Amino acid sequence: MGVVSAVADAVVVLFSLIITVAVPLIDAQTVLPPDLYPAPLRDLKRWYAAEFDDYLMAHPPAFLHGLFCLELAFLWPLSVATIYGVLARRRWAATTSLMAGVTTLTSMSAILGEMLGSGKATPKLLQLYVPYVVFSVVAILRGLCSCSAPPSPASSARKKRV
Repeated sequence: MGVVSAVADAVVVLFSLIITVAVPLIDAQTVLPPDLYPAPLRDLKRWYAAEFDDYLMAHPPAFLHGLFCLELAFLWPLSVATIYGVLARRRWAATTSLMAGVTTLTSMSAILGEMLGSGKATPKLLQLYVPYVVFSVVAILRGLCSCSAPPSPASSARKKRV
């Protein structure tokens, strides 16, 4: 069980790190004034949209603005906390992992629903988005399985001393 837990932790940290970097630098360009970003970052977003045929990033619909606001205000700080919590082995990291997983799965459901429903998604674009669904499920399972673990003998010994 320790190997599965370590793999889940690695997946959660990796994707949380990607979210921590991508949300403020790329996604937030959709909702914040362009003057806040240097030209190379704006060019990077345009390149990404062209390279992966990401029509949602090139011409974001209204619902995507809402999702990006949610990511900027909620998911980004949650991802930072999750990285710290998992690496520092804090018990509350299970809760932040669960919250990040549910938030990401909800966003990915809307985005993939639009992509598949519109028929505009290329296989290359889907290969980029589908791993976030996998991350979401792993993060949710990590959060649920970690929450149900019985307290360790060391933690109960500390409680008795107080």
